[in-house]
Amino acid sequence: MSFDAIAPWYRSLERIAFGDQLQRCRVACLGEIRAPRRALIVGEGNGRFLCELLRVHPTAEVDCLDASEGMLRLARKRVEQTSPDRAARVRFIHDDITSWTPPSPRYDLIVTHFVLDCFREPELALITKKLATAATEDATWLLADFCIPVGGFARARARVWLTLMYGFFRATAGIEATGLIDPAPFLQAHGFALTTQHQFKGAMLKSESWRRNSLGSAGCQPAHLGSLPR
Repeated sequence: MSFDAIAPWYRSLERIAFGDQLQRCRVACLGEIRAPRRALIVGEGNGRFLCELLRVHPTAEVDCLDASEGMLRLARKRVEQTSPDRAARVRFIHDDITSWTPPSPRYDLIVTHFVLDCFREPELALITKKLATAATEDATWLLADFCIPVGGFARARARVWLTLMYGFFRATAGIEATGLIDPAPFLQAHGFALTTQHQFKGAMLKSESWRRNSLGSAGCQPAHLGSLPR
């Protein structure tokens, strides 16, 4: 799987299909979390979220992992142009999450925006386990992704969109997934509990903040489920 072929046009494709909704989804929880010491961003893409993370939390040290060399090149260029004084805080890692070996627990922030939906269930289980292993006992996990609304026209519309997108990205990026798999059970299995959720575009997009602590999910407060303006 690689997004190299579409890296130069990804921003334009995103704007045509969703306007600014995906970026709003990525950053929705960013100002609500505590300042991270060390963050891991998986599948960052062209660096738009990375720059916002550095702006909101300028003291964070960031590892940016992506299988696409083209996307990493765009992300590095964006950071150097918009946050040159913070570029030294970012380490760009060209590797596939399925083969990457994480360090011992060191990240108090894990970020997986629009990346977990690229994998089938067996790979998703292994990836979430790997990331949880690399996370500290009090880590926060930010997740932005597509979802299917409960019912009505919004549900039908989401299914059509997702069918088209999965077909497109299987053809252009080589993803193997054919449909959405809810990552929530996998995060919960590793002691993370949902604390905040925002929804966008008729509940087709979600932005979530998950938190882990020594008590596991039982020690977390119930999630605040809200919706930001569309």
